[in-house]
Amino acid sequence: MKMLINGINLNVNDTQKGETALIFQHFWGGSSRTWDDVVARLRDTFRCITLDARGAGGSDAPAKGYRVQDHADDVRGVIAALGLKRYVLVGHSMGGKAAQLLASERPLGLEGLVLVASSPLSPMNFPQEQREQMKSTYASREAVIWTLENVLTGTPVATVQREQLIADALRMSPQAISGWTDTGMAEDLHHHAAQINVPVAIVAGELDRVDPIDVVKAHIIASYPSADVHFLAGFGHLLPVEAPEQVAAIVRDFVTKTAQRRQQTPPSSL
Repeated sequence: MKMLINGINLNVNDTQKGETALIFQHFWGGSSRTWDDVVARLRDTFRCITLDARGAGGSDAPAKGYRVQDHADDVRGVIAALGLKRYVLVGHSMGGKAAQLLASERPLGLEGLVLVASSPLSPMNFPQEQREQMKSTYASREAVIWTLENVLTGTPVATVQREQLIADALRMSPQAISGWTDTGMAEDLHHHAAQINVPVAIVAGELDRVDPIDVVKAHIIASYPSADVHFLAGFGHLLPVEAPEQVAAIVRDFVTKTAQRRQQTPPSSL
């Protein structure tokens, strides 16, 4: 369905059933479809909500507004429009950076944060020349295939998923492509991590070439010392597509444990 959020139409998918909602945010170059195989394993237990970020998939592509804050504000708007009372943010790569920023604002109803091959809140300090080269990553089918095989994945993906990833990448608007390379990835938001006051789970692929293990340890795990941490051997950056069964199991276990801790915690008294 299309939802008018912050002046633009966002494409949002909602399974509708479930007491706790899981809100999935995708990577740069992807769409809400990135999460299909994970959602299929969780929708019987949780309300699963996926959305296309501005400039991606079926969402509008405004001329400007591609800061991490803009993406976080879009998710906040979806939460308000759907009237969600209890939810967990699940962010992949670029979506993980936006999910962290939103979590740091402590929105009412937030119960947890799951970071899947997430970008850190600290900046990715690539030189300008490299960032310009990144803009051609999704310029053609051949460029997308090369990027999938040599950068994004650590293991081959099925043909259906591969074609879906190619289609999503080619559909990205120029504004969204430049928005991440010129602005979002370079934003230094690391100080916001200290404001996050909900349980955090971190999932990383040991073969990830976008956010390698050393980056995850230094810039994500270090920010959340009490987080549940999971390293998945044999997988790369596209964990929702490469390892949906493992990701779904981690999310299910994390959300279940978070709910149990909430139920066991006595209410505070004034």
